[in-house]
Parts: sequence; structure tokens; C-alpha cells
Amino acid sequence: MIGYKKNDTISFEEIFPLYEAVGWTNYTSNPTMLKNALEHSLFLISARDEEGNLIGFLRAVGDGFSIVYIQDIIVLPEYQRQGIGTQLIRQTLEYFKEVYQMILTTDSELKTLAFYESNGFTALSKVGCTSFMANPLL
Repeated sequence: MIGYKKNDTISFEEIFPLYEAVGWTNYTSNPTMLKNALEHSLFLISARDEEGNLIGFLRAVGDGFSIVYIQDIIVLPEYQRQGIGTQLIRQTLEYFKEVYQMILTTDSELKTLAFYESNGFTALSKVGCTSFMANPLL
């Protein structure tokens, strides 16, 4: 059975392999940034197997009152499509049920869009909004 723990203490050494497993090279090529980002996160929820091994997590940033931004949600490939990502999202939404806005950014693959829509998210374009991004490093 998969166990979930809100605000779990997850070490950098434990979490880094999950970023590697899903090929998120922006993080893995800059481990100092990742370590700092993890240390300054607002919220972490872990998913662990029966032996206590980290198999997935969700990381959120924000102020926790007016906005929470789901920054990362990762489930090891061999555990995907088993409801773990859905459970991570649902528990996060419940934890922050009084927050005005829950935001996330993702790629536009149809399966990814369907996953987030099935978990209660609406594309900003469907409510007359858009998003912008600035990256001073580019």
C-alpha cells in the first residue's frame, strides 16, 4: 500500500533520483538550484511504497493564502497510472482548500491536459486568461 505524508522531510539525496527518472534536466543539471528550491518550498507531500522508499511527490510554492503554485509533481515511471499523482493532487487541494488560487504550468500534451482536467484544473484560456513567463537566464 502506498503511504502519503504531508510536509514530509525529504532529503535532497532521496528526491534527486526522481527528477533523473523523469528526465527533468533543467533541475538535474543545476543541483544547487534544485536544493535551494526544495529548501524554500511552501509544501511537500510524499508518496512512499511499503518499504518507505520515495516513489513520488508534489512540491508547491506560494504564500499559502491567496495563491499556491504546484511547481513539481513527479511519480516514478514504474508507478505511474496507478492513481498516485491524483492522490497527491487531491490531498494538496484538500490541504489548501481555503486558498484563492491553485495554479500549475505543464506541457500541452493531450494526456497531460486530460490528467489535470480530470483532477479539477481548468486551462486558463477557458476562463479568458493567459499566462506569461519571464526567464532572465535566457
